[in-house]
Amino acid sequence: MSSTSEKSSTSPSLLSAQTLVIAGIVWAVMALLFFLLFSVPFSVEEGLPLWYSIGTYIFECGAYLGAALVCFRNWQSPHMVSGRNVWLGIGLGMLFYFLGGVLFGIWELYFELDPDVSPADAFYLGSYVVLIGGMVIAVTSKRLNLEIWQWGLLAGIAAFGIAVAIWVAAPDSWRAQLGMGTAPTQEVVTGSPPATAAKGKAPALDNSSKLQAKGAAATEAESAEEEEEAAEIKAPAWVMALDKQLSPYKNAINLFYIVGDVFLLIIATALLLAFWGGRFSQSWRMIAAATFSLYIADMYFKWRDTQAEGSYQSGSLLEVFFVFSAILFGIGAILEHDISTRSRQSRRSRRAA
Repeated sequence: MSSTSEKSSTSPSLLSAQTLVIAGIVWAVMALLFFLLFSVPFSVEEGLPLWYSIGTYIFECGAYLGAALVCFRNWQSPHMVSGRNVWLGIGLGMLFYFLGGVLFGIWELYFELDPDVSPADAFYLGSYVVLIGGMVIAVTSKRLNLEIWQWGLLAGIAAFGIAVAIWVAAPDSWRAQLGMGTAPTQEVVTGSPPATAAKGKAPALDNSSKLQAKGAAATEAESAEEEEEAAEIKAPAWVMALDKQLSPYKNAINLFYIVGDVFLLIIATALLLAFWGGRFSQSWRMIAAATFSLYIADMYFKWRDTQAEGSYQSGSLLEVFFVFSAILFGIGAILEHDISTRSRQSRRSRRAA
């Protein structure tokens, strides 16, 4: 009896709530130190080194994979108070983010491309759908009896999130129409008057031959540069063809991201107000904080992609909030699993007594 009790007490300790939470915090601290120490490039021409970019993907994808595993553990457990479908949606969202990060890393690091739209966006879009679905189930399972000031706070946060998302991610033409920016200036090309030959002088024939020679040299130089650029591209032909096919959908996908981020922000605020002070408030506070972190990281990513064109490179400092978001989702799942199992064990002990 003593040996079996020792085995049962030691084996779950490796996967206990305290151990998993500490592991998540250590991962977050290591990621923060890594981003803080190495996110500044040595020069604008060189940019960030390859090993740093690989490290950022390891921290981000590792955090999302760990969060997916603990969420799926909640989904398999029949004792979750929030319901299994809630954690199925959140777990699929974490898994889709992990797969999207792997694909985006292949496109960026291996193929050395910076596409407007890539196959990774399919997983990112799917993550929004399942995340929103899981969190909506969590909200609808609890009756929202909010006070007037809480509804006002929810509306204010929604308006703020919409304004920030439009300012950050909308193209210049959209911001100009909404009065949030200046319209892009159009360059006026004025043609120069044709040169007239001087009076009493015949046109020189030698200049035309020189111009033709210069034009031929220029075309040869341009063709040589194009050949060098084609030789430097590591992506196969099917990847380049897929990039061209997906690029027209850039604006539509960015609009979906804007709506999804704002909707997640509203749901996170509603969850925070609904579960505040309740029995499971601690776990859902972590979920709300994870959603806020995802909003911050995604808005920064969109800002660097639209407002700072030409200077963006993956792995900037504020992208560490992607890692924080995954870890907070995982900690929320761990805390609810721990509270749900402990409450069931306490009920059994009371019945036995």
